[in-house]
Amino acid sequence: MSRLPFELLLALRYLRPKRTFVSIITLISIFGVMLGVAVLIIVISVMNGFDKELREKVLGFTAHLKVIQPDTSIKNYADVMNIVRSNKNVIGVAPYIIGPVLVKTEPESGQSLAGAPYIRGVDIELETNVSILPTSIVEGEGKFDLSGHGVVIGSAFAENMHLRVGDKIAMYGQRQLQRFEKNKGKDIETIGLPDEYEVRGIFDVGYYEYNVSMVAVSLENAQDLYDIDDSVHGLFVKITDPIQATAVAEQLESALGPDYEVRTWLQDSTTMQAVLVEKNVMLYIMFFIVLVAAFGITCTLITFIVLKTSDIGLMKAIGATNWQVMWVFLSQSLVVSFFGVGMGFGLGILALAYRNQFLEFMRHWTGMQLFPADIYGFTQLPSLIVGSDLWIICGGSLLICLVAAAFPAWYASRLNPVEALRHE
Repeated sequence: MSRLPFELLLALRYLRPKRTFVSIITLISIFGVMLGVAVLIIVISVMNGFDKELREKVLGFTAHLKVIQPDTSIKNYADVMNIVRSNKNVIGVAPYIIGPVLVKTEPESGQSLAGAPYIRGVDIELETNVSILPTSIVEGEGKFDLSGHGVVIGSAFAENMHLRVGDKIAMYGQRQLQRFEKNKGKDIETIGLPDEYEVRGIFDVGYYEYNVSMVAVSLENAQDLYDIDDSVHGLFVKITDPIQATAVAEQLESALGPDYEVRTWLQDSTTMQAVLVEKNVMLYIMFFIVLVAAFGITCTLITFIVLKTSDIGLMKAIGATNWQVMWVFLSQSLVVSFFGVGMGFGLGILALAYRNQFLEFMRHWTGMQLFPADIYGFTQLPSLIVGSDLWIICGGSLLICLVAAAFPAWYASRLNPVEALRHE
């Protein structure tokens, strides 16, 4: 004799496959929940992968925190660096100068090209403590050489400007532009001769936006280009845990005083903020798929209740309580939901395991690159399975399905046995 509650036994009996339209509706309900859960797992895991890969690439080149003095440069930056280093969460500090410049190529033959990248003035010795730039040189003997008038440029910028290691470029900084403004309207309008730099290396930090728009020079050359003497635009700060950036920023602002502002990587990276927002929005939107599937369970239960009205009347006539009748149909919904969520979980994990093979198959079949690396910056579709997300998706789906079944189950429990058996 089975030890299972009679409510569950009766629910399993009702779910036993029969060649009826109700059985088909039950299968459709299971497949609906399965697809909803699978799509949720796939989408959220891919968004997690994007977030992880993008965070590694962005934080590899851009520091976790920036210390700045609003509307001016930092003159006593050595003293400020010592205060920042005293924080136990800080593992690296380096000064920087960042701003736009005008670059003009100087080819041996042919027409020169012009571009407007951002320069990044760095301290060669300290930069290794806060970014991967010094170790990302792919051309130029792997050396991060900024001595003299040396410059390293991004791989995409080098390709666009047709530059190679050893080429010369002319660079106009703020100093020349200010001179132009000063002499504007006079008989002689001149901005002076530009500074000439030699391309010593080409870097690839794994993120197209930085590879196409950034060039690096020594801190001294950047100070000269921007005519700011021995001062810097700010400090890059690397901490032990980027997730705690906001808390550490508050500690540093308290230590530095009101004249300084500390910005986190989330504040400076709109792309990272967009990914986080999109992930949360996608989670809410995708749950509507499960909600639609849950309505299928509602329809199935309503159909069952109509067909089993006499059974409900008989159960209540022999002493079954309203709660027991309700649990028969809730158990039925729970079984359908459990199978749907379980199959969806398996399908989602399987799809993630073979996601890149599927993209390759679709590329061969359609002739289209569904995930072009030159746009997204990743050679493969990233994914990251987070346990807490799986619990939310599976648990939330089960809860939605049970809530969808609650009303028809409650209605069945309220049926009058006399009315239910009247037509028998």
